Amino acid sequence: MRQSEFWESINRVFGRVYAKSLASDMVLGALGSRTAEQALEAGIEPGQVWEALCDMMEVEDAARWVPGKPAAK
Repeated sequence: MRQSEFWESINRVFGRVYAKSLASDMVLGALGSRTAEQALEAGIEPGQVWEALCDMMEVEDAARWVPGKPAAK
């Protein structure tokens, strides 16, 4: 996953305004107690950031689809 795909996915699942708030404010323990934005800036793989955010927000597998990857059945 590229960063552009991360932002596309987070905006699609949570809506643009809420996505921005989640990415900048929610601290994710799985990413070393960083926000999604901090994790991306630190060089953590965008797919790993996306998975950690989805896990924290309890996003269903079907909604975790990302561009270029087959959708969950």
